[in-house]
Amino acid sequence: DSQRATIQDYCRLKRMELVEIVADEGVSAGKDLATRVGGKRIAEFASKGKVDAVVTCKLDRLFRDAADCLALTKVWDKQRVSLHLIDVGGESIDTSSPTGRLFLTMLVAFAELERAMIRERTRSAMRYKKSQGKRVGEIPFGFSLDQDGVNLVQVDCEQSVIATIRDLRGRGLSLRAIASEI
Repeated sequence: DSQRATIQDYCRLKRMELVEIVADEGVSAGKDLATRVGGKRIAEFASKGKVDAVVTCKLDRLFRDAADCLALTKVWDKQRVSLHLIDVGGESIDTSSPTGRLFLTMLVAFAELERAMIRERTRSAMRYKKSQGKRVGEIPFGFSLDQDGVNLVQVDCEQSVIATIRDLRGRGLSLRAIASEI
């Protein structure tokens, strides 16, 4: 709701006609925009000349990948569709100008660098935890954490279910058959 209101306010301020708010709720911006339902809708608007701008609150609402962003906005440039980023450190960016395009290019490069650095720090921290013998990840079915919240301990009733599943699988039952059996 907040993002919708921000986009509506921005369009009013810039005297832009708001054609539609396209939302891909629950879909990661890590997926290429063209593969998302909302992204396909935006592409359709752009290719048919129904819009001359795409407005978003923040870059990462549309793109997480620099190549995807730059390739798609290059297509939009040819279709005379600019990208407006409302909040970039308190400023807005409009790619209809060469300066706006330059800032977008730099912004996506730094955003991708930040994403890669976060991913590397996370991997490093997980490797370190594993090397120290600490649990990493979800608690598997059949186990819980001890009272200190550190070590895995078996949960008897869940272990019984696992044993039944293994037995039925050993007898050749499919996973679907096991699911209906249990």
